[in-house]
Amino acid sequence: MKFELVTLGLLGMASASPAQPLAHSPRSNIVKRQVPQEHSHEIFLTITREFLNLNNPKGIVDPVFGLLGDAAASKGAGKVTNLACLKQETADQAFTNAKKVGDIRGMSAALVYQALERNTGSVGGVSAACTDKPVNPEIGAFAQHQDAAGPGALAGNKAIALALAKQLALIGGDPLLALESGTFVAGDLNDRTAAGKSCDSANDPVGCIFTQRLLLLDATPDEIKAAVQGVVPAFTGTGQLKATHIDFAGLPVAAAAGAPPAPAGPAAAKPNVTPLASSAPGAGNAVAKPAAYAPDDDGCEAVKPTTTSTRSCTVITRTVPRH
Repeated sequence: MKFELVTLGLLGMASASPAQPLAHSPRSNIVKRQVPQEHSHEIFLTITREFLNLNNPKGIVDPVFGLLGDAAASKGAGKVTNLACLKQETADQAFTNAKKVGDIRGMSAALVYQALERNTGSVGGVSAACTDKPVNPEIGAFAQHQDAAGPGALAGNKAIALALAKQLALIGGDPLLALESGTFVAGDLNDRTAAGKSCDSANDPVGCIFTQRLLLLDATPDEIKAAVQGVVPAFTGTGQLKATHIDFAGLPVAAAAGAPPAPAGPAAAKPNVTPLASSAPGAGNAVAKPAAYAPDDDGCEAVKPTTTSTRSCTVITRTVPRH
């Protein structure tokens, strides 16, 4: 989790409804706020949200809360009390729902979401592990990524990517999606802002880590292919999700021994990204509009939307309405 100073400003009177994003209540005019990176892999949050919403018995507000620190995560955890496991609970339920309708796209997104890094309080910080057993063994087959600047993170993240690739192959998904679960290049441990080398944009439907080419590869594509050689898919379904959100050529590859990342090959131009087409629910191609920013740990408190006009505040970012 990254920090910066921002200014909060009052918004005008606005009509809110249950379908609109969470409002915020101010504590002070200038506060310490997370430099958010929870929307960096937005495409996987979007698809996970789509399948979570098919059946959400624990009332998890949105997948984005599973990527936040405990204070902010608690505001969107629903009935989940172990906040270290909120992301796993989210992925597990989305995977269950996708598997029930036979959608490989949804299952793949839930697996990648489970592997994403959860925000911590500093560059190199280590997020707490969930020790609860998930319903689906596929979700529990690997841990979540850690900040690349953390102790042992490069080797650990590579092991996660290889294990994730095998699970993707077992469900008939694209193993190379495992590389898209990676995090950012390691930031400076002495960076007092704790911003690292991250990005965030709720307005980018794919994810700024891809469109801005900030992804650190945990392994090479050839290593992923070698890891899944001989793996026979154990599931037959519909829908597909391919690793086409970024061109891997030219991206840095993490060195497990701790050496500086080396480029994967000749630098490639930024790929053109074609938005996914919408379709009927369950068809494996629908894309929902990204969620608004989640509330801060210590900047604003989330309040439930109401059907009456309320005053609220926001940080200096644009809020994207949810429909």
